[in-house]
Amino acid sequence: MKLNNDYWQNRYENNETGWDAGEITTPLKEYFDQIEDKSLRILIPGCGNGYEFEYLIKNGFTNVFTLDYAKTPLENIKKRTNCESTQLIQEDFFEHHETYDAIIEQTFFCALDPSLREKYVTKMHSLLSKKGKLAGLLFQFPLTESGPPFGGSKNEYLDLFSEKFEIKILETAHNSIKPREGNELFFIFTKK
Repeated sequence: MKLNNDYWQNRYENNETGWDAGEITTPLKEYFDQIEDKSLRILIPGCGNGYEFEYLIKNGFTNVFTLDYAKTPLENIKKRTNCESTQLIQEDFFEHHETYDAIIEQTFFCALDPSLREKYVTKMHSLLSKKGKLAGLLFQFPLTESGPPFGGSKNEYLDLFSEKFEIKILETAHNSIKPREGNELFFIFTKK
């Protein structure tokens, strides 16, 4: 199975989007609600239908960008929001070369082939400005060979991210949506 543009486009076209909660999830909503600087340059990679993007835009954030392999979810975001086309980027994450103050992780990491995890960490580090933050949710259930989603553990994430990031928070999310209760770690990592 190749997790490429065609794979993800087909999943959206066939409505095979079981990960899609249909709205922003509570941990990210509450995290966004405490951010005071609404001019931060924010990227949401592997954004899917982009409920996080929509929430940020509706709440006055002015410098938010989404990135996805597939065209359909970006079209869905465009229909629901009054955003600029330049904010919706259809591109391979690993080919992207802008910089951001914050990058939001929501079911993107777990959708990548586990062999790309070290490359993900390096790429995230390169996309963040000095002292930039990577924040969001990572799944905590045993790593599987079948996916997506692919799992992982707190210890794996500590090993993976600690060299390039300062671990500010990495704890079981206390406010996950019901289907994900106990299976998500909320995190904030700062670029070293």
